[in-house]
Amino acid sequence: MTENGSSSNGLATAAGKANQLWADFVPVIAFVLVYNVFRRVELFGGLINADTALFWATGVLIALTFGFLARQVIVGEPVSQMMLLSSAIVGGFGLIGILLQERAFIYVKPTIQQLFMAVMILAPMLFGKNLWKSLFSKVFDLPDFAWRTLAIRWALFFIAMALWNEFLWRTYVPAFEAPLVMAGIPVAPAGAYEWFGLTFGAQDAEDVWANWKLGNMLIVLAFGALNTPYMLKHLREPSPETAQVT
Repeated sequence: MTENGSSSNGLATAAGKANQLWADFVPVIAFVLVYNVFRRVELFGGLINADTALFWATGVLIALTFGFLARQVIVGEPVSQMMLLSSAIVGGFGLIGILLQERAFIYVKPTIQQLFMAVMILAPMLFGKNLWKSLFSKVFDLPDFAWRTLAIRWALFFIAMALWNEFLWRTYVPAFEAPLVMAGIPVAPAGAYEWFGLTFGAQDAEDVWANWKLGNMLIVLAFGALNTPYMLKHLREPSPETAQVT
């Protein structure tokens, strides 16, 4: 393979990852916009109002998520198992919340999604596999120990983001009239409650949780930027053999 060929493949892969960023961020931006517009209006005899805004916004999020996924399949871009299963979680919990008109499934969805991604990274490492390396090795050439470090960092980051979502929704969304139980597991009691010295369910500020999705996007970008110096430090130059025709 020539140097130009390697560069072209790298650029194509980098472009694919850039498209993936858009696929991740555009649905979230649309969610926040639809939520904030719909909760300030009342249209179609109350079909669209403050009480239904979250469900409409979630529907738009699901539609765009699967729209980007379908586009990748149509144009022949590779779709990772992580993306497929993550999209399934978004669609599954979102649709359950919409069909049952149960907000709790929508609140918990980001927690399940983030924990799932952490498991997808950590579980293969028990068998000597590195998912993070398989996703990005065509863009960056790093030694195995660096890939391992990055994988662990991102897995811990996803766990932290799951805990962050739990704190946000439990703090700001309205208290439940009845205990929340999912798959037979108690998730939240009715009314306000104390947990780890903090009071949850005492506020009626769902919009804080919903709008903070934009803040989460900035956190992800910031964490990625913080890891850039480590990647550059261990980035390996192409060997002379790969720059010549084999």
